[in-house]
Amino acid sequence: MTITTAMVLAAGLGTRMRPLTLDRPKALVAVNGRALIDHVLDRLVEGGVRRAVVNAHAFADLLETHLCRRTDLEIVISDERSMLMETGGGARQALPLLGDDPIFVANIDSLWDEPSGSAVARLGQAFDRRRMDALLMLAPLENQLGYDGMGDFFQDADGRLAFRDATPTAPLAYMGVQAIDPAILREEPLEPFSFTRVWRRAAAAGRLFGTPLGGYWMHVGDPEAREKAEARLKAQT
Repeated sequence: MTITTAMVLAAGLGTRMRPLTLDRPKALVAVNGRALIDHVLDRLVEGGVRRAVVNAHAFADLLETHLCRRTDLEIVISDERSMLMETGGGARQALPLLGDDPIFVANIDSLWDEPSGSAVARLGQAFDRRRMDALLMLAPLENQLGYDGMGDFFQDADGRLAFRDATPTAPLAYMGVQAIDPAILREEPLEPFSFTRVWRRAAAAGRLFGTPLGGYWMHVGDPEAREKAEARLKAQT
């Protein structure tokens, strides 16, 4: 299906990105001359998104001013100045702004190559709300930089996901973009919480799925990863 609305999670404190976030939100840290949030919004627009709800907390005024410059999509701010709601809570608070149709949810600290065309468009086309609550874009551990975890998920032949939990490693990592049916958030209380809580409920019901990114993932979580991502992008130009 074609998904035209996205939730962009831009309200984090960016503590791991210090000192670059001492005077700006993490979303406005530049990589190769462009703010992280613009890299992500560019990918979303290329994938068919026409409306983005962006949550804001730290340096919210700076972020709003920056986003006003974009004219290629409608941008609505979900204000979290009074309380940081975390990933799941931020999307839950923004539900009245998101509508009832499936949406994308995207972090602002992921950049990626697209050798096979728009990964976001393919994610939207693969999402089937009849059997999925969430469809996560995944990257293999050997095809990324900046992620130092041990993997997040295992995947069966039908595409369903299981959490790594106590297993030492798993082959696939969530790379920061997913398609969801927003109805899965309505059962949640309006409080700060991680998206993992929603995913676990979906996994228990057999409704958590994954799909491959099909490119190289750059997790830009700290200054060192920012430098590596910038060097990779410059080498490609």
